[in-house]
Amino acid sequence: MTTLLGLDEAEVRELTAPVSELDAADTFARSTWLVLAEPGDRLAGAIVAALGAAPALQLLIDKVPRDDIIVRLHEAGLDESDIGDLQAGLDRWLPRFSSTVAKRALSQGARFGLRLITPSSPHWPTGVDDLGPHAPIALWLRGRVEALDAMNNSIALVGARAATGYGEHVTMEASAGLVDRGFAIVSGAAYGIDGMAHRAALASRGTTIAFLAGGLDRFYPSGHDALLTRIVETGAVLSEVPCGTPPTRWRFLQRNRLIAAASQATVVLEAGWRSGSLNTASHALSAGRPVGAVPGPVTSAASAGCHKLIREGFTTLVTSADEMAALITPVAIPGGYSEEHSDAARLLDALSARTARSPSDLAARSGLSVAAVQAALGTLELDNRAREREGGWLRK
Repeated sequence: MTTLLGLDEAEVRELTAPVSELDAADTFARSTWLVLAEPGDRLAGAIVAALGAAPALQLLIDKVPRDDIIVRLHEAGLDESDIGDLQAGLDRWLPRFSSTVAKRALSQGARFGLRLITPSSPHWPTGVDDLGPHAPIALWLRGRVEALDAMNNSIALVGARAATGYGEHVTMEASAGLVDRGFAIVSGAAYGIDGMAHRAALASRGTTIAFLAGGLDRFYPSGHDALLTRIVETGAVLSEVPCGTPPTRWRFLQRNRLIAAASQATVVLEAGWRSGSLNTASHALSAGRPVGAVPGPVTSAASAGCHKLIREGFTTLVTSADEMAALITPVAIPGGYSEEHSDAARLLDALSARTARSPSDLAARSGLSVAAVQAALGTLELDNRAREREGGWLRK
């Protein structure tokens, strides 16, 4: 029984088994779509999301007329604004259409020990789904698939390739500090800031994940081959394109959207006026992610991009790992409340470590109501921050 591209079911299973335990037809189809469509292809993403990867691919295999495909897409709930110029899409995809190329993508993936991660995988980085039709159809992975779970609590650290000593120092401190606070570090493995972010995370025994713009059969940049090999051992390296695909400028820009969306926040540590990391910051803002920027010397052209982000008001000025972590979670004391903004913080200021004070006295000192004081005292007692003694309450 033929299934996709004239291949029988047994051959499809044989090709996909080394790279995925999930549905063979879906795995094969998504791998083939990564060959046909460039990263971020909105139309391909919309069609696959509406019809499913295998049914959408079958339309191309069967050479279904454009107008008939449009009818199918309308039936699936897409309107003209979703479909756009379908003929242009077909003109992009069909020249790449080949069963030989589709099979080679899978066999090369297996040869290099890669995994194909799809949206049905339990380890899929769900943050990328916020890209909508621009979300990746699938991702090739080299490394530990379980490392992807760390992206649920991750921060992207990005910046200039031509980094200064100041930028690399700040990046090292930030990456190590964030790892100590339980965050995974996401970046693009480029020279400069990206490389330092990965190295510091590894040195701190943290999880770090790299997104590349080219195929995973040959690491880029080549000077970071050893670094990427170390990342593979404990983390993961991901790409949206199959083996053998070169990292072109366009693919770098599209790769940046994955770094931004997969992470919970993005921090630009050092960036010139035209740095590609500003593109990552733009993608993060579009995906609804918080963005931080580290200021540098006003005389440094290497920090001009960071200063631009701060001046435009869409990003937060950050100078430490604590401030970067606060982009996601407010700085907190044990118990999960904000030291600066909660009733508990005001009550801690009113409490004494030596003199027991009554709730009414504490209310007068803190400016809170007696009811609010009593509620906050209960929280502080549970967190072992306050204790009740005869005559009132003490701070521990």
